[in-house]
Amino acid sequence: MLKDFIISIQAFFKAHELIKNHRLWKWVLIPGLIYAILFSISMYFFSKSANAVIHWLNVETGLQNWLTTLDQSWIGFLFTIGGIIIWIILMLLYFSMFKYIWLILGAPVFTFLTQRTISILEQTPMPVQPQHYNALILDGIKMAARNTLWQTIYVIAIIFISLLPLIGWATPLLAGMLECYFYGFSMLNYSFEKFNSSNFNSSTFINQHRGLAIGNGMVFYMMHCIVFVGWIFAPAYAVIAATITMHEVKNTRK
Repeated sequence: MLKDFIISIQAFFKAHELIKNHRLWKWVLIPGLIYAILFSISMYFFSKSANAVIHWLNVETGLQNWLTTLDQSWIGFLFTIGGIIIWIILMLLYFSMFKYIWLILGAPVFTFLTQRTISILEQTPMPVQPQHYNALILDGIKMAARNTLWQTIYVIAIIFISLLPLIGWATPLLAGMLECYFYGFSMLNYSFEKFNSSNFNSSTFINQHRGLAIGNGMVFYMMHCIVFVGWIFAPAYAVIAATITMHEVKNTRK
């Protein structure tokens, strides 16, 4: 798993070189700018929504009044930490929903970037059949919808676990790892059909190489720490890096 994780991280640096050398900037910047604007707007409203949920839990349920009647500051501290943890998990859930909507809307661009990267890596012409692209786009949308369902189920379970004292403090890390895994899964899936030489499906492959998915998703999320600029580059870099990763794994198997 560690080897796969390192391969996935290194692929982002190789993705930058590939984008620079083959002048793919318009396929990075234009969709990325749209993504960054939509992400900014969404995070603003998601934050307000998460705050409203925390307020409801504190006020409407009577929890805040109950805490004020207690003369135990440490209990109030525990509930404050719990509220912060629930807020973080809710934001991750909202981000996950936004991310998968973007994966569905951006499937044509991600499919093109994957095919363009493959043609560069293997020095072969790009396929021109519309049916080929349509099938890949549909497959990407199906995988995004599938991962949305499973991740939502897992995150809802994590929200309930986060309500438990002390044990719940570890749930943001668990939720973050799930975010990285499922996003990387979706990125790797775009190039799976081309580079897979075995008879198993993408779910089986990525379960055997979780490090590839986690590494790809982790760098994607770390790029969001660079406000707006990182948001622009993150989606395209992630899908190109995932394609490079699959290409290297295929060569390693040979």
